[in-house]
Amino acid sequence: MHNIVLEETFQPDYIFSFLRYCLGNKGNMSNVVAGMDWQQLYSFASKQTILGLCFDGIEQLGKEYPDELRHNPIRPKLLMSWMGKSQQICRQNMKVNMVAAKLYAMLRKEGLRCCILKGQGNALMYPNPYSRTSGDIDVWVNASREMITEYAKKHFNLKDDIRYHHLETVMDGVPVELHFFPGVMNNPIYNVRLQRWFRRNADLQCSNVVSLPDGAGEIAVPTTSFNVIYQLSHLYHHFFDEGIGMRQIIDYYYIVINDELLVVRDALQKELKHLGLWKFAGAVMYVLHETLGLPEEKMIVPMDEKRGSLLLSEIMDGGNFGTHFTKYGRFTQQGMAKKYFLKIWRNMHFVRYYPAEALSEPIFRTWHFFWRKKNKK
Repeated sequence: MHNIVLEETFQPDYIFSFLRYCLGNKGNMSNVVAGMDWQQLYSFASKQTILGLCFDGIEQLGKEYPDELRHNPIRPKLLMSWMGKSQQICRQNMKVNMVAAKLYAMLRKEGLRCCILKGQGNALMYPNPYSRTSGDIDVWVNASREMITEYAKKHFNLKDDIRYHHLETVMDGVPVELHFFPGVMNNPIYNVRLQRWFRRNADLQCSNVVSLPDGAGEIAVPTTSFNVIYQLSHLYHHFFDEGIGMRQIIDYYYIVINDELLVVRDALQKELKHLGLWKFAGAVMYVLHETLGLPEEKMIVPMDEKRGSLLLSEIMDGGNFGTHFTKYGRFTQQGMAKKYFLKIWRNMHFVRYYPAEALSEPIFRTWHFFWRKKNKK
């Protein structure tokens, strides 16, 4: 097992075993339940924004291991707090589903082809789609930057700046990002290749319509074969920008376990190499194996233990999108100027693992800063 210690009594084996149980692994949990520090599990789940998923697991434990829970009970105050958070997550998912369906219908009415990225589409892969902590609504609009910008100015109150790959706004109290394209890479060569790949695959993603739970409406979401590359590129970009957490790793687990990827694995591996994602894919496979028990036959590439150990260490320290980092001068909690230099210092730690992306990150970020100033509305 990896040498990750958050505190003297941190229990990674128990916690990761519990996460596997939450994802459907029905091995014997008696020892885990008997030895679990429930407050520590709550703190971990809160840091990684997976409280809803973990509460579903606790409810299941109550049905399958009542005797063990009586011997190592969850304090009533903690249990009530957890239940309250889980209900909040459920209600927020219901709201975001309604807004996502409304936004999708609005765009389609205007003749704009689009699909909802990550978010509520990812939630549909979960046994309980209301257990995933929702975020903002990312919608990829398959149109020109000018057309999307004009539409947004007409229908929304825009924030004061525009980003290279999306516009930010709010709809019915839910943050919305209107994407010109799904994502970016720091290295310009790989970014050009990624944008070409997005354009080649755009039509199918906008045609993949699914129904949201409880009659909330319909949205288009990306296919599994698109998500396995797109969401990996999204993780890769955020790894250098702020960090990623277990919520994103669990999302990716649900993508990778889809059997349809086995049929296209050879073609998929060629794409990953062409797009510069091969090494990071190996790191993610290692993390999925160590934490969630992903079997080797489901892996899209072979595990990379060296890079995977680094990634897991970053996930455990930083939590969801690096919000809780204690190392690198707590860079995500600093002001803009200090954060700029601390990010460069952090990414220099990754040069020997991912030289093309790590060396390009400060260049891309500096260019993006001036691009945003030039393109303010």
